[in-house]
Amino acid sequence: MAPTRNLSATAAKKSDKPLYASQDSIPHLPVPRLASTLAKYSESILPYQDREQFAESSKKIREFAESDFGHELQKRLQDRAAEKPSWISEWWNHDAYMGYRGRIVPEVNYFYIHKKGSNKGASQTEWASQLVRAVVEFKGLVDSEKLEPEKGKAGPLCMASYKYLFNATRIPTPGADVPKAFDKNLNHIVVLRNSRYFKIDVAGRSASEIAKAMEEVKQIADKSAGLPIGALCADNRDVWQQARDHILSISDKNKKAIETIDSSILLVCLDNVKATNDTERAWEYWAGGLTQSPEGKGQNRWFDKHEIIVDSEANSGFNGEHSMLDGTPTLRLNEFILASLDKGVIPLELPENERAKGELKPEEITFDLDQKAKDDITKSQKGFGEEMAKQDLTMVTFTGYGKSLIKQFKVSPDAWAQIVKQLAFYRLKGRPGTCYESCQTRKFLLGRTEVIRTVSNELRAFLEAMTDPKCSDEKRAKLFRAACARHSQYSAWAANAQGVDRHLYGLKKLIKEGEEVPAMFQDPIFAKSSHWELSTSQLTSKYLDGWGYGEVVADGYGMSYAIHDGKLCWGITTLNGDAKEMAQALQDAAEELKNVMTRAAEQEKSKL
Repeated sequence: MAPTRNLSATAAKKSDKPLYASQDSIPHLPVPRLASTLAKYSESILPYQDREQFAESSKKIREFAESDFGHELQKRLQDRAAEKPSWISEWWNHDAYMGYRGRIVPEVNYFYIHKKGSNKGASQTEWASQLVRAVVEFKGLVDSEKLEPEKGKAGPLCMASYKYLFNATRIPTPGADVPKAFDKNLNHIVVLRNSRYFKIDVAGRSASEIAKAMEEVKQIADKSAGLPIGALCADNRDVWQQARDHILSISDKNKKAIETIDSSILLVCLDNVKATNDTERAWEYWAGGLTQSPEGKGQNRWFDKHEIIVDSEANSGFNGEHSMLDGTPTLRLNEFILASLDKGVIPLELPENERAKGELKPEEITFDLDQKAKDDITKSQKGFGEEMAKQDLTMVTFTGYGKSLIKQFKVSPDAWAQIVKQLAFYRLKGRPGTCYESCQTRKFLLGRTEVIRTVSNELRAFLEAMTDPKCSDEKRAKLFRAACARHSQYSAWAANAQGVDRHLYGLKKLIKEGEEVPAMFQDPIFAKSSHWELSTSQLTSKYLDGWGYGEVVADGYGMSYAIHDGKLCWGITTLNGDAKEMAQALQDAAEELKNVMTRAAEQEKSKL
């Protein structure tokens, strides 16, 4: 890699302190007290039940809390926590990611939409090469461990996942995928164009050299399309595993080709499409195809790895492989490359003494494919196109207000945004929606996420007041503030690994074969309260026009969001066919909430 430089602090902070220096001081994930978790769980199911149902569920919770078996499961979990760096890490990585056998698109991977105009007039290959140069610089900081470790309010965050940021992939094997991180000294990227693959070694290469090599890639690939072998990555993981094993068995050439792809820094996809709005761009970056061409989905992609995508207009985005790291490290990468290029602190042209010798030429990666392999590819591409054709996706930007106005009401902007979503859902469905809000737990070793259960009894009271024509705005505002306060409490619990869901998951995992499952876990509300109709997560960056991911239940919504100073943004995915209706409901709810709070404030002021 090129030598690391002291880049702008807004892009990445260079430090003499190694990237992983704080790992030994990061506390282990705690096991919450059983009584505390059960009390929170009991409270969290109340909004979904009538009095009789809640009484029956409460009885089952009490029985579990008072049972010898409940305390035995708690002891088993505590014993596990004493033996392992993280009591949940192995389980969660397997159950939520590696053991999952469905399609990783739409179910797992996520996308970022880079801010339009970031390229500042550069051509497709010029902008792609600049992005690669910035990636090389960031990789240099990570590999040398000179990148400043991330920190939260409580101290350093776990950085273990950074080893899967570059030169890494997920590999399908029978029954479960496995993660693999390759030698960090491998310095090649793989460029995709027209479903053809090219290796480009970027160590010691200026942006102009990389752009020239990419132009050569375009000239070669545009003469004839390749088979979209990457569509296999978007199939059921067992289907992909079997197809991959077959391809590997055909020849050593294929083994080398796939290892070259797997071991690359990341992929750069040069698409021959023009997306005209954020929703079309979202389709491109998420699924490798636009809404008007479902048969093209999955082309020019390899979803097992992180991918930078650049379209024919030189607009760009990112597709994130989610198995071993969550969104914050890849957001940091994307912010770094966009911010540093925007501020002009990336040296696009290297000095002579740092340049690699000789002309940079792309090397095409080719495969020996028999008829079975070709049939597998065709079948996977068709299946993926049909699957994604069921999806409804829309990106929403509400410009009525943002964080600046919300803060004037002295409430949490995140709580406000969550309640807007619940109000929209309530207006459409007539009830609160079971909601997962992701909260990172990287303040703990190997920590990933915990659930903020956003629906509280206080929230339900507010939603009911909003549909009661007799309720005053002052009363609604009071109930709203109570719901916000409760949300903030739930959020604090989750951030401290004192939430409900991960603890109950751990206890249930430790029930051995042949042991009777406690009635609490068999209660219908146990499954219902974690049937995430709204899967929500916030990432906000001035360098992104939006981001998103798929719904997690068939009748639900994936609902990414961002809270900017002057706007609120959502990415909506669903199989319900009503993404546009939800988009309008969100905007109406945002406006309605502002009006209620404004009128209530004016009424309060008039009394003074």
